[in-house]
Amino acid sequence: MWRGLIQDSTDADELRKALDGGSITFYVGFDPTAASLHVGHLMQVITARRLQQAGHRPLLLVGGATGQIGDPRESAERTLNSPEVVQGWVQRIREQLSPFVTYTGENAATLVNNLDWTGPTSVIDFLRDVGKHFPVNKMLARDVVRNRLESGISFTEFSYQLLQSNDFYQLHVRNGCQLQFGGSDQWGNITAGVDFVRRRGAGPVQAFVTPLVLKADGTKFGKTEGGAVWLDAAMTSPYSFYQFWINSDDRDVGKYLRYFSSKTREELEELEKATAERPQARLAQRALAEELTALVHSEEEARQAIAASQALFGRGSLEELSADTLRAALSETGLLSVRGELPAVGTLLKESGLVASANEGRRTINEGGAYLNNERITDGEAIVPASALLHGRFLVLRRGKRTFAGVEFEA
Repeated sequence: MWRGLIQDSTDADELRKALDGGSITFYVGFDPTAASLHVGHLMQVITARRLQQAGHRPLLLVGGATGQIGDPRESAERTLNSPEVVQGWVQRIREQLSPFVTYTGENAATLVNNLDWTGPTSVIDFLRDVGKHFPVNKMLARDVVRNRLESGISFTEFSYQLLQSNDFYQLHVRNGCQLQFGGSDQWGNITAGVDFVRRRGAGPVQAFVTPLVLKADGTKFGKTEGGAVWLDAAMTSPYSFYQFWINSDDRDVGKYLRYFSSKTREELEELEKATAERPQARLAQRALAEELTALVHSEEEARQAIAASQALFGRGSLEELSADTLRAALSETGLLSVRGELPAVGTLLKESGLVASANEGRRTINEGGAYLNNERITDGEAIVPASALLHGRFLVLRRGKRTFAGVEFEA
């Protein structure tokens, strides 16, 4: 409980009895509304991981049916994606969930798709077997629905609650599922599912929701200037993923560690103490970034991200970085593309934006503050030799200790 992972539950005492009374089956759902999960989903996947490690059996639902409908948003109607696109995303997300749970053993995780039971159901059967149990007045009282009544909400999105509630019932009947959890924004849907299971004469079942993760400044967690921070390495590089956690606000990092880290309470308290004594070292951010990058992407990708962070500022070897890691790191600050012949070093300093003019470039070089691949530049008129290109195409320029830029050479 010290981690603060449960915001609300249907019955705290019964939930505790169920979790303490032996292995139970639980489920958590993810709708494929994009090609990848993002860090906003980490609360749910890591909570599922913790429950499995405690001996419970996960059902990880990827919504091939609900993903075609879309849970109502506060702002406006969702754009519906084609069934083909959604099914492609279903497979990608199923694969992304693999690092978090195990699929072998007595409490092996199972991947499920709600299209398997929703797809074959006729409209008449759905209305009779599911819709009959949902009072419209209760559905209208849901905050997101009430807020959308003036601007308009389609019957498609209005009916989403019925689909999700039926998922809980189906998984209870088919797989013996006794528990559902999700984010706090799903509380209305989740409690409706608990009520639906009861109305169908099944149960008992339990549910809880985790807190909404917000940044200390009130902005949405998991967003950067470039958009969402994805779990797919092709959409957010492991280096950028690592940097997202490194850049966590000091006011947030303690909360993130409790939510996402597998470290014990004693370890986190020690880390908190060390961070308070040396905040400039960002020990908490580094510990969190390393642990989560290794979990989501691999130990090797975490090692590469750490090495890149050090090497770019002259504290490690650039030659040891993979081409993908180096390109991702340099892209964070803008990557200058150069075609044809390699120019003089001073020209690159100016074109990369590290200096504003040729005069400033010469002055920076003369003062010993310009570097090429971490080697001090002494002659701005010198042409960059081809042998200096990392992986045959990259250069790292740095001004001073912390301002750097990348160059990618294209023959």
